[in-house]
Amino acid sequence: MGKSKIDIVQRYFEDNNFVQSNIESFDSFVDWRLQKLVDEIKEAVPAVIPPDAEEVKFIFGNVRVEKPSLIEADGAKRVILPTEARMRDLTYAASVYVEISLIIDGKERERQEVKIMELPIMLKSKYCYLYGLSKDDLIKAGEDPYDTGGYFIINGTERVLVLLEDLASNQVFVDSEESGPITHIARVFSASSLYKIPHVIERGKDGIFLVSFASNKKIPSTVLFKSLGYTKDADIPGLIGIDDEDIMINIINGSDIKNQEEAQEVIAKEMAMLIPREQKLQKVQYILDNLFLPHVGMKSEDRIKKAVFLGRMIKKLLLLKQGKIQSDDKDHYMNKRVRMAGDLLEDLFRANLKVLVGDMLYIFQRGVRRGKVLTIPSIVRTKLPTQRIKSALATGNWTGNRQGVSQRLDRDNALATLSHLQRVSSLLEATRESFEARQLHPTHWGRLCPLESPEGKQIGLRKNLALLATITPELKEEIITDNFQTLQHLGLRRIE
Repeated sequence: MGKSKIDIVQRYFEDNNFVQSNIESFDSFVDWRLQKLVDEIKEAVPAVIPPDAEEVKFIFGNVRVEKPSLIEADGAKRVILPTEARMRDLTYAASVYVEISLIIDGKERERQEVKIMELPIMLKSKYCYLYGLSKDDLIKAGEDPYDTGGYFIINGTERVLVLLEDLASNQVFVDSEESGPITHIARVFSASSLYKIPHVIERGKDGIFLVSFASNKKIPSTVLFKSLGYTKDADIPGLIGIDDEDIMINIINGSDIKNQEEAQEVIAKEMAMLIPREQKLQKVQYILDNLFLPHVGMKSEDRIKKAVFLGRMIKKLLLLKQGKIQSDDKDHYMNKRVRMAGDLLEDLFRANLKVLVGDMLYIFQRGVRRGKVLTIPSIVRTKLPTQRIKSALATGNWTGNRQGVSQRLDRDNALATLSHLQRVSSLLEATRESFEARQLHPTHWGRLCPLESPEGKQIGLRKNLALLATITPELKEEIITDNFQTLQHLGLRRIE
């Protein structure tokens, strides 16, 4: 290799390392995703309030994350470095603070910034003391200057979050069925900040489209269209935008439904709701707004957009039936997403934040029953979410009943460590055959190593990133909105 090429490679690794994408994912989690998760909650309202108050609520504000620290037995707080955490079997973690306000009858009774948990910090991230240190400074700190970082220290043990390979959310996948009563099927994993719900549309041999989501029973597509606001039969073909006899079959199947309320009553009947009529309608509307295609929107005014998206799904299904398109290749890497440390920690933090808020309300309400209005610091139990997050990282047991997400870092040799940090694991069960999912796909070229995969049950399901592969992190919604507005100025128009 010529000197110029060596210089280029050396220059590249001055600013990047093999696990840069995972480190950037963690940085984005701490930088803005933590705040996004707190903003999702916004406020919490206790069910039991003081007798002299009409309204009580807690409002959650800004998030602040410190650098890793240690509180000694005498109460002294000081800096902790990764080397000390390893040697003393400690967790390399930082304190997370949230500003919480107590509002009683519209007036702010109390506002405090309180510590809500200890968050384990990824080595070499922006929040780690090793970030940006020179080789000499790393040696002085007791670290290997060539160590890439990208892992955590939990109770003195180095733990790595294994990257997870999953189907892309919010994309429609169509396929044909060779046997059984179903001829064609469309799937989409609708994911919002709060939910990830699989949606399925099945076309039967009679041409009827049945929609199922959120573990609910199958609902005829025409009933869904009308429950979302498209009550005129003549409007439905325009939503789908393609000529096919199946459309008329489905319209005739739901022609006896004349208005939106009747359609929602049919859904309530399909779901066997044994409650008064008004409550039935409210529950169906809640399901349509929050559980049906939540990525499109979660407000009542978003129902029209959901009907448009449903029409697009049916159109793609009909194009497959007519032979104008082929079934989607789910193993194509365009249809896959790799979930990194920031994505996995976001799931974990969201679940534990809900536990923390529920615990806060429980302690506050218990105090009210005893005739006390407790202060904010006295109702926040920092140890509860801290222990749950540490346990998940220490055992690998994650939200969604996933196991093995966190693993002990392989330190047999330098290459074994690098391999472990770049490992990508599929969510498919190792006991299933899944021949196509295990095979090498042409789109793996340049993204995944074509050789490194274990023998046995995990073959093809456990892979490794190519050495210089990078993964783009999730973007802020503000950036997406700005880009969309730019495209609108260039002539892009909404499909509504």
